[in-house]
Amino acid sequence: MNYGHITVPQAEVPVSREVDVLVIGGGAAGIAAAISAAEGGASTMIVEQRGYLGGMGTVALVPAFCPYTDKVKPIIRGLGLKLMERMKQACDPGYQEEYREQLDWVPIDPEVLKRVYDNAVLESGVTPLFHTFVYDVVRSPDGQTIEGVMIVNKSGRSFIRCRYIIDCTGDGDIAALSGVPFQKGGGDGELQPGSMCYLLANVDRPRFSRFLAETGDTGQLHRTVEQAILEGALPEGRKSISGLAWVSDQLVGVNFGHVFGVDGTKAEDLTRGAIEGRRTVLRQLEFFRKYVPGFEQAHLVASGEQLGIRETRRIQGDYTLTVDDFVAARSFPDDIARNAYYIDIHLATSKSDMTFNHLPPGVSHGVPYRVMLPVGIRNLWVAGRSVSSDRAVQGSLRVMPNCFSMGQACGTAATLALRDGTDSRSISIPELQQRLLEQDVWLGENFVPGAAEQDAGQAQ
Repeated sequence: MNYGHITVPQAEVPVSREVDVLVIGGGAAGIAAAISAAEGGASTMIVEQRGYLGGMGTVALVPAFCPYTDKVKPIIRGLGLKLMERMKQACDPGYQEEYREQLDWVPIDPEVLKRVYDNAVLESGVTPLFHTFVYDVVRSPDGQTIEGVMIVNKSGRSFIRCRYIIDCTGDGDIAALSGVPFQKGGGDGELQPGSMCYLLANVDRPRFSRFLAETGDTGQLHRTVEQAILEGALPEGRKSISGLAWVSDQLVGVNFGHVFGVDGTKAEDLTRGAIEGRRTVLRQLEFFRKYVPGFEQAHLVASGEQLGIRETRRIQGDYTLTVDDFVAARSFPDDIARNAYYIDIHLATSKSDMTFNHLPPGVSHGVPYRVMLPVGIRNLWVAGRSVSSDRAVQGSLRVMPNCFSMGQACGTAATLALRDGTDSRSISIPELQQRLLEQDVWLGENFVPGAAEQDAGQAQ
């Protein structure tokens, strides 16, 4: 419904901050971007609309980090691996012992992770600003440079001036506000569903493990879930639990079920998704208590502050990564990361199929720098799930380890642009790659910065 328009009076807005590099969004990509920029000597601020960092891993309670390896070796290294290891070391001794060597599907303790991220950004010299929302950008007269952003928070409205800006909102919000073209969802506008993740306490992991061993059901409880659907205890749709992440023998994070038809760029949809998601969690809790031994006394500790969102916008960048690039395990002369996570597209409706496409063990593809450069803007990078890719590849790139890698590359690139007084497209790619290698980023065995060709797939 259209309620008409009003004219807002012209007003002077104070400049609250001037920085070299401004990072918008405090998820995995934003944390890595901000730390990299600050450690590279740039005055850096990170703006986050919640009261803490972490994105989907803390806001939405996504229960585990996706894989850091290609099933043979770690390929996500650098800051992303360092931060996950810091979380492990800050957890309880039992947790440390169990997950010390694990690099794939490591459970997240969200309260520990919040503190780890706080400490990491402060140690690097980043200035965080929480409880703050960006509602507009100010561009140069030619429209090709962002001069800063308009923010609103409890202090009022103000303007942050910056030389460079990194969009880590996950939804490409800054790019969209700047007029960058984008795509959203599938050919008919369909979007992957969201999931309301949550934490359950007062569970009995040994009893649950015995149940799995005795029945031959899997950790994803395929047969148990199918039985519950047939008996009406669960709705049609997802026929397994994609994630039970055991923080301890009494505390487990859960990623289970879908909420359909939610566009994460619309507040009304996020509102409906949150309400429907919490109702879904209650139904799932009743399922666990009735059907799953070890969960009879399960207590819901917390559900996500918002629905976990898998996809919204994909910007138009200087290069669009395609499913052919993924399948062929291509490398590029401007690679800044490697990816081996499978293509993971969740069903758009309860009657749809899910899509999975895996690379062979030991094989990965390159992530070129150009996918993070939105067309038409000279001082903006985009990192995270909204980079320039087709929909299938977005289903692979969107996970937290990859977001760390892309954020680290953007933050490092911004320091090179700052040093040389140039724009995002004029930096030296070989120097960027060399800087990333020095930061323990893995770009392939025997990788040579700036090389025109790399061995396809980097299989070992």
